[in-house]
Amino acid sequence: MSLMTAQNVSKPTRRAMPGAATATLSYAVEETAIGQILVARSAQGVCAILIGTDRDELEVDLAARFPGANLTPDESLVHDDLAKVTHFVDKPADGLDLWLDMRGTDFQRRVWEALRAIPVGTTTTYTEIANWIGLPHAARAVASACAANPLALAIPCHRVVRSDGGLADYRWGVERKRALIAKEMQA
Repeated sequence: MSLMTAQNVSKPTRRAMPGAATATLSYAVEETAIGQILVARSAQGVCAILIGTDRDELEVDLAARFPGANLTPDESLVHDDLAKVTHFVDKPADGLDLWLDMRGTDFQRRVWEALRAIPVGTTTTYTEIANWIGLPHAARAVASACAANPLALAIPCHRVVRSDGGLADYRWGVERKRALIAKEMQA
């Protein structure tokens, strides 16, 4: 995959995820090398992986993304998923195998599936992703889909850079993006 130009991405507004009002979600938070990570799962799979510096901030973000959902802190139900995510942070070459409950529009899910095909240690751009999904003029829409991604790491938006190799915006912070890319390049 090649390095190409990324569009400027603004911080996303936290919109409710489709099906959010009817969901029962279990979640847990754990400290990792890149900050605290919240993993939430529904009966269908992991529906959120959020990164931050504060548990309360992560819980507020989860509630905003899934308004009306029954949010239940329950480490026992998400233990295995959380362990896989924290292992991935430390050893990205091992991959991240999770059953995902990707809630988004059809377009967002197409973009997210394209992002999931980017190998560890490789970067690409919004333009390249737009080409992959057959919509070469949709780079800005691809950037918006990346910004709306509720599944950090599992949908690796951090692997998108500008054509000059510079880092484009990242929902979870540019320094985290830099650290993730560096760790993956070493893998």
